[in-house]
Amino acid sequence: MLTAEAGTSRIKVTQKTGPSSGRAAQGLAPVDPQWKPPACWYEPVATPEQLKAGVDKLKQGGDLVRVTPSLSWGEELMVEHYEKGGQRSGGEAGYENFNLGEDGHFWRGVINPANRTDLDAYECERTLFWQAAGSVPDDAHAPTPDILAAYAYDKIKVPDTKVELKPATRSTVNLPTWVWLDKGDFAEVQVRAELPGTGLWAETTAKPVGLHLEPGTGDAETHPASGECVISKDGSIGTPYAKGTSQPPPPCGITYLRATSGTPYPLKAAVTWAISWQGSGGTGGDLPDGTFETTQDITVQEIQSINR
Repeated sequence: MLTAEAGTSRIKVTQKTGPSSGRAAQGLAPVDPQWKPPACWYEPVATPEQLKAGVDKLKQGGDLVRVTPSLSWGEELMVEHYEKGGQRSGGEAGYENFNLGEDGHFWRGVINPANRTDLDAYECERTLFWQAAGSVPDDAHAPTPDILAAYAYDKIKVPDTKVELKPATRSTVNLPTWVWLDKGDFAEVQVRAELPGTGLWAETTAKPVGLHLEPGTGDAETHPASGECVISKDGSIGTPYAKGTSQPPPPCGITYLRATSGTPYPLKAAVTWAISWQGSGGTGGDLPDGTFETTQDITVQEIQSINR
């Protein structure tokens, strides 16, 4: 663990509900383009025994020890500061014999891989430091339930759901195309993130709340006019087409007003997911909505008539 990259986190992620392993799934795009998960935080990385073993290996010509997101220390500094108790140049006190016999962990900074190019990712630059068991650092970058919730947000995978259409791929001018999503494919997704040894955890839940349609052309009318199809009480969106229900317009659908001419219309269907979380210590709240968008090609034909 001591020689792992600074982007390697000990946070344990578990998908509690959502797409099965046999189904395609995709991540969400936050509706708020300014929102981003935390760039870095501190985590426990080694017990006294593990740190000693790492330094002993270093003495024998092993790898450098990764101490912070951007710094690796060699044998001299590791032995002087963590084994012999030498004080750092900045005044930070050293540790006698790696704090062997003490109950706790040495902590270090971890970079969120999703924000590796963010300058904020290099703010967790404290040298490898001691923290007693059952406590977290008094630091602005200490792990918290809301950090875990945001980390879990980035791990949410929603079903790669293709909307049902009738007609399926070939519509007719001025006749509505019905659109719907079955409740069986459109259920909430929950991801749990927990940091071992700290008692910190958070469960982030993505709940589908609606479907937005973009016909792919200005020569079309959406139903409803806003293009926003809301979720029904039973968890479905829209109404499946049934023979003889082409009129009136569907609760969720599109009426194309002009036929395609060689190039299909790209129908975009974006599902909106409301994101909430709850965590250790009675914490909880909301995170920005997420969206997942799919595009389907639609061919529109003219109504054929026979002249006698």
